[in-house]
Amino acid sequence: MKLHTETAFERFDWLSVAFLLGAVLLCYYLVPLISLVVSQPPGSILGQLTTPDVASAATTSITASLASAGLASLFGLPLAYWLARADGRIGTIVTALVVLPLVLPPIVSGMVLLTVVGPNTVLGELAAANGVSLTRSTAGVVLAQTFVASPFVVITAKAAFESVDRQLEYASRSLGKSRLATVRHITLPIAWPGILAGITLAFARAIGEFGATIMLAYYPRTMPVQIWVSFTTMGLDNAFPLAVILVGIAVATLVVLNALGTNPLE
Repeated sequence: MKLHTETAFERFDWLSVAFLLGAVLLCYYLVPLISLVVSQPPGSILGQLTTPDVASAATTSITASLASAGLASLFGLPLAYWLARADGRIGTIVTALVVLPLVLPPIVSGMVLLTVVGPNTVLGELAAANGVSLTRSTAGVVLAQTFVASPFVVITAKAAFESVDRQLEYASRSLGKSRLATVRHITLPIAWPGILAGITLAFARAIGEFGATIMLAYYPRTMPVQIWVSFTTMGLDNAFPLAVILVGIAVATLVVLNALGTNPLE
């Protein structure tokens, strides 16, 4: 009978090696963020936050991002539910279309949108004739942000809807409840933490959007656009205040997502 003898190679603590290698990447994430926050005195950053350009950019970003997250939820949640319950090839094709804005470079996303809502397009001219500009306006910001951020709502909500046991829905329908009533009273309460996580991700993605926004609506400036303008015209120091705000929003997003990590109904 041949006994297996553990070699030194097999006895080596590869878990520690994996951690050390991963720690290098974690440091690469963390060190620049810490450097950004501590590179300037808090008083200096707070002082710059009250300047008109910074205040205007922050207001535009937050307002437009809330509108974008709202639109993404209004149209994305029904689509997510349909995808979660659809079978067959058509569901796969639609899911691929939903994911497409996530893999497109943001600049390309802006170019694609300009071919549909630009000033020389049918929609652009029709909107302008009714006093609404779809570019170089808050509406343009919302359109750009919704395009790039809405997939987060659809994909995350789809996964949340799929996690709901269909037997619960079947039981509700067998008791005479309509599909809408079943969704309202059974499906949505169970899937809600995942849905809210998707909406939170969409808001965070929208508020950080740069490429599509700068193509579609350079004015009014959002925080990422203002950061770029400040950096290119006045240097790195003047770009810090809004960058710190965006980092704060990113951290707040992580806190919310972590809080939603456990379904309170379980």
